Amino acid sequence: MPGGNTRTVLHVPPFPLTIVRGEGARIWDADGHEYLDFLGEYTAGLYGHSHPVIQEAIRHALADGTTLGAPNRYETQLAAAICGRFPSIELIRFCNSGTEANVMALSLARAATGRRKIVVFEGGYHGGVLYFHHGGSPLNFPAPFVVGDYNDPAAAELVDEDTAAVLVEPMLGSGGAIPGDRAFLQALRDAARDHGALLIFDEVMTSRLAWGGLQEVLAITPDLTTLGKYLGGGLAFGAFGGRRDLMELFDPSRPDALPHAGTFNNAVLTMAAGAAGLTQVLTPDEIARLNALGDRLREHIAALGVRATGYGSMVGLHDVEHVFFGMLERGYSYARRGFVALSLPLTEEDVDGFADALAAELA
Repeated sequence: MPGGNTRTVLHVPPFPLTIVRGEGARIWDADGHEYLDFLGEYTAGLYGHSHPVIQEAIRHALADGTTLGAPNRYETQLAAAICGRFPSIELIRFCNSGTEANVMALSLARAATGRRKIVVFEGGYHGGVLYFHHGGSPLNFPAPFVVGDYNDPAAAELVDEDTAAVLVEPMLGSGGAIPGDRAFLQALRDAARDHGALLIFDEVMTSRLAWGGLQEVLAITPDLTTLGKYLGGGLAFGAFGGRRDLMELFDPSRPDALPHAGTFNNAVLTMAAGAAGLTQVLTPDEIARLNALGDRLREHIAALGVRATGYGSMVGLHDVEHVFFGMLERGYSYARRGFVALSLPLTEEDVDGFADALAAELA
C-alpha cells in the first residue's frame, strides 16, 4: 500500500495508530494502550463497537450464507425502516458507500433533467471523488461543477435553467461541522424548484442527528437524499432515495429503466446489521440523549475559550490541532483536525472527562 495506507484521512504523521480491538466506546491499539473513542469512525460508528444486538444479527445472517446473488430477506426490512423514517424518501436504492450514493444521485439528476451543471459549495465533502475544499480535488467526478459559498443565500443565484442538481450538506461535516443556515438552505430549495433542478441533501453524516435527519429539523424537503455511514450497522453502506417519480426510473420492469449495478448493493450482512440497528437499537430517545451529550460537550469546550461548532452529537473543535497528541496520551481519540462524533455507549462522565482532559492539555 502506498505509504502503508489505503485511506488517506487515517494517516497521522509520523505514523497512525493501529487499532486492534474495540468494545463499547473503547478501543485498544497494537501496543495495548486504551482510548475512549470520540471519533466514532467519522459518524459511521454511532452504535459503538461490538454492539450485542448488531453482532447477533450478523451471526444469524452469517449462518445462512453471505453472497447469495439474489434478493434477500433483510433488504426489504432495511428499506422499509429508512423510508418510514425519512418522509422525503418514497423509494430507495442501496449501494456501497456515501461516495457511490452521491455519484448515483447526481447521475440520476442529470439523466432525469437532461442537464449537466451541478451546484456545490466550498468546504463540501460528498465522497472521495466529490471533494470541494480549497478548489477541489484533481480526482473529482468529471462534471461541470459550480462552487458557491456555503451559508450565503446569494449562492442560490447560481442555479439556472442549465442546472441539473444542487448538492449540499445541511451541515458541513469534514468542512468543520458548520450547520447550514435555514435561510440559505431554503433559498436553495426555492431556486431549485423555480428552475426545474433537483435539490439533493447529502445526509450521509447528518441523518443521525434527528429521526428524520436534519431535513426534519429544518422542515425542508429535498428531491433526493443520500445516506451512508452508520445506517449499515457499522458495515460498508450507501443509499440514495427520494421522490417516487425519480426513483421509479430504476424499476427494471420498465422498458426505459436506468441500469443500477453493484455486486454488494444488498450485501447480506450489511442489510441484516443495518435493519437490526435501525429497528432495535436507534430510538428517538437515544438520538435525543446523544445529542444532549454533544450539547454538553460544546458548552464545556466553549467555556475553555475554544471554538466548538456542530449540532447534537457531531462536534467540531477549531484551532486546537496542537493538543491532539496530548489528548491521545490522556486516553482520548478523535480526528486530528478536531472532528468529534459521539457514539451511543458514551456517558456524561465520558464527555466531562474529555473536557477536563482538554482543559489540562491546554493549560
